[in-house]
Amino acid sequence: MKHWKNTTVILCAGVSFAALAATTQGAMAESGRMAFERECSDCHMAFPPQLMPKRSWHAITSSLDSHFGEDASLDPAVTKKIQDYLEANAADTGGRTRGALRGIRDNETPMRITEMPWWVGIHKYEVRPSAFKDPRVRSKSNCMACHRGAKNGNYDDD
Repeated sequence: MKHWKNTTVILCAGVSFAALAATTQGAMAESGRMAFERECSDCHMAFPPQLMPKRSWHAITSSLDSHFGEDASLDPAVTKKIQDYLEANAADTGGRTRGALRGIRDNETPMRITEMPWWVGIHKYEVRPSAFKDPRVRSKSNCMACHRGAKNGNYDDD
């Protein structure tokens, strides 16, 4: 009987450690998302990682000292958390967002969402180029100017 109790304790401890490990991994992924949202939305909308491939996010986060003409350098540990989050949730990690890769060759590393073929295809005929010069819009990367729900991943026309 005592052997059975020890076995039960070991099994329970094994389950607890597994649950703890899963919870810890979830917290790490969550902290990456939170760091991404906090740090990146200081200057622009925190774009959904599913909009670009892993290699693009890696290139962008590896050159934050020259981030589209700005020095967006972060603490290396924070950068790593953000990079891991973006790469784990990129368009080429599966799921329903693989269409974001349509038109991108394996040897291409897009650096701007607004240069992705799907983005250009949608906006080329629906938006006048002058719209991006409107002071309320300012740039192609200001999704929230036209898509009020963009911050929450809703890009329906408003």
